[in-house]
Amino acid sequence: MSTIPEFERMLRGAALRVTAPRIAVLTAVHNQPHSDTDTILGRVRESLGAVSHQAVYDVLRALTAAGLLRRIQPMGAVARYETRVGDNHHHLVCRSCGVINDVDCAVGEAPCLTAADDNGFVLDEAEVIYWGLCADCSAPHTASAHP
Repeated sequence: MSTIPEFERMLRGAALRVTAPRIAVLTAVHNQPHSDTDTILGRVRESLGAVSHQAVYDVLRALTAAGLLRRIQPMGAVARYETRVGDNHHHLVCRSCGVINDVDCAVGEAPCLTAADDNGFVLDEAEVIYWGLCADCSAPHTASAHP
């Protein structure tokens, strides 16, 4: 688990000032991966008190741009953030409850997939989202149906 000194080193390494809101956002996202902005805002307010939505949005944007956070946005869902960056992992998303889990690359080295035609692009990342039902949502609901 990352500690505040590790977060401070990460911020300095990314040429960002160490501030309480940045530490609070990194801590919130690290402790609850795949959090949405409202959840992160709530966690930051728990640790710092009054913080504006705009301040948290600004910190999320700066940390994402610096590569300290990864922003994911499955189709039809709000943006989520995670501290697992740089390994080009993928995600499993439950169609029913929306839970998101990490899954390692499907095959090979990053970008994990080879495009049939790269159209001259130099590929460095592939974003893959697997959709389905999580174990809880796919379990049969029979306990209440029988006396």
